[in-house]
Amino acid sequence: MNDTRRKLMLGAGLAPLAAMLPRMAFAAPLFESINMFVPAAPGGGWDGTARAIEAAARASGLVGTFQFENVAGAGGMVGLPKFVNQRRGQGNSLMVGGSVMVGAGIANKSPVTIKDVTPIARLTEESSVIVVPAASPHKTWKDLSAALAANPKSVSVAGGSAGGTDHLLLGLLIKALKGNPKDGAYVAFSGGGQAVAAVLGNQVAAGISGYSEFAEHIKSGRLRALAVSGNKRIPGIDIPTLKEQGTNVVAANWRGVFAPPGITPQQRQALTDLMAAMVKSAAWQELLDKREWNDVFLAGTAFQTELEQDIAETEAVMKSLGLAS
Repeated sequence: MNDTRRKLMLGAGLAPLAAMLPRMAFAAPLFESINMFVPAAPGGGWDGTARAIEAAARASGLVGTFQFENVAGAGGMVGLPKFVNQRRGQGNSLMVGGSVMVGAGIANKSPVTIKDVTPIARLTEESSVIVVPAASPHKTWKDLSAALAANPKSVSVAGGSAGGTDHLLLGLLIKALKGNPKDGAYVAFSGGGQAVAAVLGNQVAAGISGYSEFAEHIKSGRLRALAVSGNKRIPGIDIPTLKEQGTNVVAANWRGVFAPPGITPQQRQALTDLMAAMVKSAAWQELLDKREWNDVFLAGTAFQTELEQDIAETEAVMKSLGLAS
């Protein structure tokens, strides 16, 4: 394969910002109310995306009010069945999700997966970053990759849940370095904060997460960023990509929104139109810049096709990690 591409997902929380954003006048909102379901705890990446959607949609006059429900656990697999069963046919309900949910469904052998909801739109991507503690002997990605190539089992790497985006990226890196992905010494944590603490405390050799998780500590010098996983550098951030440094792996963490099953074509189109209007708004563009998210809007059948491909590719990577049969 000339280019190993994965679409992954991670992020950080975002407080409601509607009151702080410029308002645009619309004759009437497209939706009086949206029920927003977040299959994760408040303060995480999916919750931050949901709150950003609320802020931009309300500031732009597209939606009157939002009602939120958070149900955390197992990479979205605890909340997903509730959304599928309780919101079925509701044309004003949305769920935020992403590639973590793709891997979690496969890893947990869940009877309800992302295949059971209605894809509406992919919204953002965020590159992952590979970091080491400031005192690490690995000064560059070349140093760390040499250690991974020589003996993956000797290089402990912290990240999110097993089978999630961080774990998949480590497997892809080891594979690109001609090793066996199953040999990776991956240390899984249920939350980004715990993974960050493990790296800061020198409990592991390295860490993988979205840039926003590590940004504060990279800027303070407590962590050293060795590489980002995107096709390009993060705008304004002087961290080289893996490809620039000779490792042919490209990965991006994506987030999007989904409707329940059982909605009509007209309801699906209305939700798609809402997202299309929101991403064009000045309020949303301001939030993209603030959060350093890449705009990768894709809707309708094109998003559904992309999602099906992502599921197939994720399953292949997870098989190579021994996480899927």
